This record gives sequence, C-alpha cells and structure tokens, in this order.
Amino acid sequence: MAALTSTVLVDIRDEVTCPICLELLTEPLSIDCGHSFCQACITENSKESLIGQEGESSCPLCQASYQLRNLRPNRHLANIAERLREAALGAGKQLEVILCAHHGEKLQLFCKEDGKLICWLCERSQEHRGHHTFLMEEVAQEYQEKFQESLKRLRQEQQEAEKLKAVIIARRTCWKNQMEPERHRIQREFNQLRSILDKEEQRQLKKLEEEERKGLSIIEEAEDELVHQSQALKELISDLERRCQGSTMELLQDVSGVTERSEYWTLKKPEDLPTKLKSVFRAPNLKKMLRVFRELTDVQSYWGK
Repeated sequence: MAALTSTVLVDIRDEVTCPICLELLTEPLSIDCGHSFCQACITENSKESLIGQEGESSCPLCQASYQLRNLRPNRHLANIAERLREAALGAGKQLEVILCAHHGEKLQLFCKEDGKLICWLCERSQEHRGHHTFLMEEVAQEYQEKFQESLKRLRQEQQEAEKLKAVIIARRTCWKNQMEPERHRIQREFNQLRSILDKEEQRQLKKLEEEERKGLSIIEEAEDELVHQSQALKELISDLERRCQGSTMELLQDVSGVTERSEYWTLKKPEDLPTKLKSVFRAPNLKKMLRVFRELTDVQSYWGK
C-alpha cells in the first residue's frame, strides 16, 4: 500500500511539473493546446518564440501556436501543486529526498555498506545485494549518538582552536612589541659607533694637517734660503763678469773682498727636507673589530641572562 501511494505521488508530481523549469508549477497558465506552464516560464517562452505579426507563439511541447492573450490561469493545477509541495516539504526537504530517485519509492531503508538511504527496490537490486540494510529508525539513534559524540569532541577542538588563536595573537603582539625597542637600540649603538669613528677620523685628519703644516714650513724656509743664495750668487757672478770685461782699474779695485767671496763661495744645501710622513694612518682591521664586537656581544648576552 505504501509503495502504491508513493507511485501515485510520483505520477501526480509529474502532472504538476512545469516542462520548462522541471519544478512544481508556480502560478500555472494553460495555453490553447492544453499544456500548462509556470507563468514566468511561458511568458519568457512567448517572448522568445514569437512568430508572425499577430503575436502568436509556439508551445514548447507540441509546437502548436497560441496567442499570449489567450493564456488562462489553471487554479486546479495550482491547488494540486501547492498541496503536493506542502506534503513533500513538510520537514523542509525536497521531494527527491523523500522518494527514491531511481524507483520513485519511499526512502525508508539504510544501507550500512554504502552509508545512504535506499528504497525496498534498491535493497533487492544487484547493487545492494548482500548488504546489511536496516529501517531508518533502527540506525537513526546510533548515528545520532555517534554524531553527538563527534560534535562534543569537535566543539572541544573548536574551543582549543579559539584558545590557540588567542595565544597566537598575543605572541604576535609580544613579538612586534620587542621589535621596535630592539630596532632603536641597534640604531643607537651604531650611532655611538659612528660618533666614535667620526671623532677618530677628525683626530687623524687634524694630526695629518699638523704634519703637513710643519713639512711645508721646512720646505718654504729651504726655498727662501735658496732664493737668497741664488740672488747673492747672481750678483757675485755679475761682478766678476764686469771686472773681467772692464779695465785694469776695474779688475783690481777692492780685489781682496771679491777674491775671498768668489773662492770661498759654497751653496748651502737644505738639510732634512721631509720626504715621507712620519706616521701613516692604518685603519683598524675590520675582521678584528667584528671579532671583538662579537665577543663583547657574547659577554653582554651572558651577563644579561
């Protein structure tokens, strides 16, 4: 009897199913050939299948022509579709969930091997032969308890996930909070190092400048002395040339002084002219500095524990 009722319901459902959208009829309209469609479906079809200038369209099923103005509501089909919709959707489920998609019979058995609902015809088919099948009511409690247990465990996992999320957020905040002070500390310490290096650079440049000044002073004194000697030598040579080219009177006049000057003249050469820097600056060995820096850092880390 139940199987017969299910078959009848399927047949009724087919009668009140729209051939266009394949859903239960909604505000059904019937056309001249007798076929019925949802109002929205047939209206759209009328726009797409318009033929001639008289406003005629063709039926999607039998291709018979009809005019849009001749469409008439079918209250009888509307009532049947609504009743069937209410019966099929009583638990908020589609009709296909209640009836077997293959046989149209009521789904009232459960196949353990496949884990799905089947009808009595499915149970007798080759696909499910030899499988363990039970009435839905017999296994519902088992799966209800199993799912409740799973829900309990999964909700605990969800709580753990939320706690872990809070921990991760806190760790991220803590980690970020450590970065800015450390960044400032690094910048501060390297600024101090740069300050020390800048001061040492200025000291070395000043030292070099002082040595440059002293060396140039010695060179300038030697240069002035050479100019003075060159001028005196030029005057002596000029005097001797004049005497040699002049008269006997000019040659012998005050001859003792000239003779002494010419015979004992000796060019005084400058002594100890600077040729090399007394001290050449040597930049600190970078590898050594880094090694010392690491050692100091290790010591600071040790005492900072």
